Amino acid sequence: MRLSSFFALRLTSLVISALSLPPSASAQDRTTEQGEAQILDPTVECSPYQYPPVDNAQSNFPSSWTVATILPGDSAAQAKYQSIESLILDIPPKGKQPGALTGNFAGVTYDSNDPDCWWTYSMCTSPNVSGIPNDIAELPEPNILGYGFDDGPNCSHNAFYDYLLSKDQKATVFYIGSNVQQFPLEAQRALTDGHEICVHTWSHHYMTSLTNEQAFAELWYTMQMIKLVVGVTPTCWRPPYGDIDDRIRTIADALDLTTIMWQYDSDDWRGIGSETEVDNNYMNLITAAQNGTFSTSGTIMLTHELTNFTMSEAVKFYDQLASAFSYLVPVGVALNVTAPYVEDGYTLPTFAEFSGSGSGDTSDPSASGSSDGSVTNGTSGSTSATSGNSTNASNSGAAKVSFGHVGSFASAVVLIAGVQFML
Repeated sequence: MRLSSFFALRLTSLVISALSLPPSASAQDRTTEQGEAQILDPTVECSPYQYPPVDNAQSNFPSSWTVATILPGDSAAQAKYQSIESLILDIPPKGKQPGALTGNFAGVTYDSNDPDCWWTYSMCTSPNVSGIPNDIAELPEPNILGYGFDDGPNCSHNAFYDYLLSKDQKATVFYIGSNVQQFPLEAQRALTDGHEICVHTWSHHYMTSLTNEQAFAELWYTMQMIKLVVGVTPTCWRPPYGDIDDRIRTIADALDLTTIMWQYDSDDWRGIGSETEVDNNYMNLITAAQNGTFSTSGTIMLTHELTNFTMSEAVKFYDQLASAFSYLVPVGVALNVTAPYVEDGYTLPTFAEFSGSGSGDTSDPSASGSSDGSVTNGTSGSTSATSGNSTNASNSGAAKVSFGHVGSFASAVVLIAGVQFML
């Protein structure tokens, strides 16, 4: 997805809304995650609101949607960067800013042997230097799908998350720091609902175009913002557009972030004008699963919670995916990552625990880490190198969580409605 398209889509909030009883006064509570999760009116969902922990910490973070840099006086960020600086490979940034920030690598001269394992050039996922883990693009268990969505939290995702709850389906969500900053209660819902939260950078630019310090800051401040808002620090990430090379891998690895990529691309970000293409991409994956393509290992598909269309496509194909694959699981479950965050007290089941029991309810409810707004001070690829693209309820699995939101959705009739709204 090109950056120009990404920001155009941000400015059009096309939402899945639901028909139900008129919202009560309590449903308009915009001070807690539970209250925010009850709102299904997209105009209200996507209107700005105040959240003091974020408002009071604005000076500690870069401006939204600008390329992050280490802020003056941020001694913690400076100390961390200095501690890993010697580990960063001596590979120059790709292209020239500002054009390269949006994927314009025209004029870049690059060795066709792909010395940097540059995914945007060759879709390489196995680093050319020792000591850096491979990117995760396939999964070790047969016929499973690593289920997840990029570019959240979408301000209007409540009805979609309600749908996932109605299916008892957990996912890996890749959150943009600037989105978390602007819609913190929506970010908190991911933890409450039992989804696995990963980093998707601060401003969603092409990472290989950034300087070392900028690339570090894009990851660092997103981790810090998620910690501030949700109370947890992720241990996984996905580069926007898949744009990564060995230099960026060393930075992510030094921050203890596992790089998660994909094998199949829905291209859902292209929007409703490309519905036939997107539908075909979903069906190609489903057909591959039905034909035994994943008989020895599982796979990952790139999808988004970016717009009403992307979320609607996920709903449209959910039952077919659940039927074609043995399990739809968060990537962490597939990889047996039982501790998905730096902080203690948050668990995912191993895949054996999940698949053996037929449910993900393997931990105490308190260990799933619900967030109620009371958190305080926690703190896509081609050779042209221009694009960056390459169950049922018992099979959804993750840690045991509260299902307090599902009631508002269970009696609703899902209406796929396009509502334009400026974020």
